[in-house]
Amino acid sequence: MGIGRRVADKKGKDISESPQETNTNSKSKKNRRRQKKMSPVQKLFKTCKEVFASGGPGIVPPPQDIEKLRAVLDAITPEDVGLKPDMPYFRTNTIQSFPRITYLHIYECPEFSMGIFCLPPSGAIPLHNHPGMTVFSKLLFGTMHIKSYDWVADLPPQTPASLQPMEIQSAEVRLAKVKVDADFTAPCSPSILYPADGGNMHCFTAVTACAVLDVLGPPYSDQDGRHCSYYLNYPFSNFSVDGICTAEEEKKIHEWLQEKEKPEDLEVVGHHLSLI
Repeated sequence: MGIGRRVADKKGKDISESPQETNTNSKSKKNRRRQKKMSPVQKLFKTCKEVFASGGPGIVPPPQDIEKLRAVLDAITPEDVGLKPDMPYFRTNTIQSFPRITYLHIYECPEFSMGIFCLPPSGAIPLHNHPGMTVFSKLLFGTMHIKSYDWVADLPPQTPASLQPMEIQSAEVRLAKVKVDADFTAPCSPSILYPADGGNMHCFTAVTACAVLDVLGPPYSDQDGRHCSYYLNYPFSNFSVDGICTAEEEKKIHEWLQEKEKPEDLEVVGHHLSLI
């Protein structure tokens, strides 16, 4: 077979092998061209399909998949999604007390969703959770304050013995530990939160005009019990709960969270963004 191949190479024609080689070479070239044409957002979409293919509520992708998706997300720029800080999405309406948030929907399926939150200066997304989800967030531009929490493990909701110095709407509160409380300015590394840690409850406040690209796996689904819950937060010293004692330095990084209805002043307008 080796001799026949060498002879075919010399003559430049081999009826049994040349067409197959030409076919393979042609396909290889097409694949290379297709890879070259793939945009950063299309690459993100393809990576999400691979990473979340066998996922589900509470299932965290393997570390190598987490890193692969993080790296792809980290490479995306505002230019890749066609956004600039001077666009209408990022302007503050002086008539509104609370700036309107715009959500640019890119893609959603049962396994994951992709979208971009556009926040004008002072725009805020209140404290909320991500039940059973692994969430990747990339700040595309701007400066944003992020505060996030994780529940204190093995401590269910409590009924405070004391409601001083203020009464609350319901009796139950739950202790959470502050994971992050800081300003972030783009460019910065994507943040990743997990179903039980990494800051599963968080809130965003735009210091300047901001755009945040979010990937959720799996996405919210009311019919599957993954609805978005909102919370009030209170200092640890606000309530006294029997049997819970915390050292002084620990009190600073622990707060009580209380579930509440969706804020009436939260206005999120949705638009579709065709990028894949």
